[in-house]
Amino acid sequence: MQFLRPLRFAMGLLRPERIDVTNIAGIKYFPPPKNYDHIEIPERQRLRVYEKVPQYPPNLKPPKMQKRLRYMRGPEKLHNTLQLKQYGVVATGGGRMKIEHFEMARLVVARRLDQKRMFAIWRIDPPWQPITKKGQGQRMGGGKGAIDHYVTPIKSGRIILEVGGKCEYAEVHTMLKIVAERLPFKAEAVSYEIMEQKAALEKWQEENNQNPYTLKYIFQNNMGGCHKFLSPFDHRWHGKYL
Repeated sequence: MQFLRPLRFAMGLLRPERIDVTNIAGIKYFPPPKNYDHIEIPERQRLRVYEKVPQYPPNLKPPKMQKRLRYMRGPEKLHNTLQLKQYGVVATGGGRMKIEHFEMARLVVARRLDQKRMFAIWRIDPPWQPITKKGQGQRMGGGKGAIDHYVTPIKSGRIILEVGGKCEYAEVHTMLKIVAERLPFKAEAVSYEIMEQKAALEKWQEENNQNPYTLKYIFQNNMGGCHKFLSPFDHRWHGKYL
């Protein structure tokens, strides 16, 4: 038997009947590059510098204002879509933007933006809401304090800024992510396709939800006596926006 084994290998009796061959190189399909002929680059590519204090007429004293927390509670119903249909930063929570946050976003975009084929625009107003503050060590009373600074209230879903031009999302993702992480509220970098996918997923989850005990059902039926500790905003948005 020891002499028959090498003889069988030599005659090819133990070779497999079929040999699978894998092509290492062949015809590959690469999608054509995107066409950016319809995009026009404006004269001003960078973000505009916003003023620290709103300009009032010389004969008008700057007015003071209440807190008005309703300006940053709930969803944004108007400026919640990308006008350029490309890329941007969207707020996922409410908050206030100071002039320092405007300057941070402007400098980050100015350093990383390729002005030959990209541009950026603001989607929010400059600081306009006055925030008052009293000096340290003052006693209670004495009227409302002096204006300390101005802010811009932001609601959830508001588009902060947009970036457009002849570029891909991977090129601007890092820049937009840095801006989103440094804002005083929750925000994220998105593209037009990402926002469409999220909206479609949210709609699909609402239509295919098999659990009848949603927060809306629980709040409306006072399950567990939850009306004792719920706020009017919980009854309006059912725990979705804080």
